Amino acid sequence: MTMGNETAISYFVLSSVSSDPQLQPFLFVVFLLIYLLTVLGNGVIMVVIRADIRLHTPMYFFLFHLSLLDICYSSIIVPKILQNLMAEKKIISLHDCLAQMTLIILVAITELFMLSAMAYDRYAAICDPLHYVGTINKQVRIRLVGGAWLIGTIYALTNTFPVLHLHFCGPKELNHFSCEVPSLLERSCTDTSINSMIFLVSTMFVFLTSFPITLVSYICIISAILRIRSAEGRWKAFSTCSSHLTVVVLYNGSGLFRYLRPKSISSVVLDTFVSMQYGIITPMLNPLIYSLRNKDVKAALGNILGKTQST
Repeated sequence: MTMGNETAISYFVLSSVSSDPQLQPFLFVVFLLIYLLTVLGNGVIMVVIRADIRLHTPMYFFLFHLSLLDICYSSIIVPKILQNLMAEKKIISLHDCLAQMTLIILVAITELFMLSAMAYDRYAAICDPLHYVGTINKQVRIRLVGGAWLIGTIYALTNTFPVLHLHFCGPKELNHFSCEVPSLLERSCTDTSINSMIFLVSTMFVFLTSFPITLVSYICIISAILRIRSAEGRWKAFSTCSSHLTVVVLYNGSGLFRYLRPKSISSVVLDTFVSMQYGIITPMLNPLIYSLRNKDVKAALGNILGKTQST
């Protein structure tokens, strides 16, 4: 297929996380361990939540779906990194690249709104505990999770369809280890101004929609905690939302920087580091953050292990 004197390409060459061949086997082991820890850690949280009836509450309902998203996110990105670390030609077909791009933005935006739903859940639990069960009832929980997936799907399709109309005729090298919208737009040989505008507007919309929910929720939460008279009561209230707040800061901070930072401070190394933070490291850390700070999860896990050993 040709476009004038330019030949359309059918694949891209992904950037490796390291250009040193001697370092790549070591990095392969590192990323394999990260992936296994991510799947195992989040999988354990999902099993524990389903197995222990005491964890069948709104907070753990959202945590279950967050763990599922983290497994999906890591599985979309890391296996391809592992494959490329051991391959001479680090290529990905155009169709596979577009599919990976769509799945990345689908899961990323869904997780963004899942974190907002979890912030609202913590607000209802701490600021209005007497009506908490009615406020975050089963129907509301399903709507919040379904809404997160719906927004993620709409955002993914909104940014994918315009990319399908672009033509790529070189260079083939992507300055990234995975297929993301900014990297693909840089490699198009047709005008991408409309794509860039759609991407910018849609990204600002989702952040300006999700971030205020999280921000207002935590302003109310902190205000309510400060009104608690006893230090023990304040610490107990804060400990119930500190894990979620940590994840929100890690995920939102790196995501905002990656997609809305000025081009003047962009670099391949910096973009790679930030993308690893929200796409690879955070999904691995989430189980540790939630389990190490959560007595209920640790107790439930201990009960399950105790039953397993006794059988």
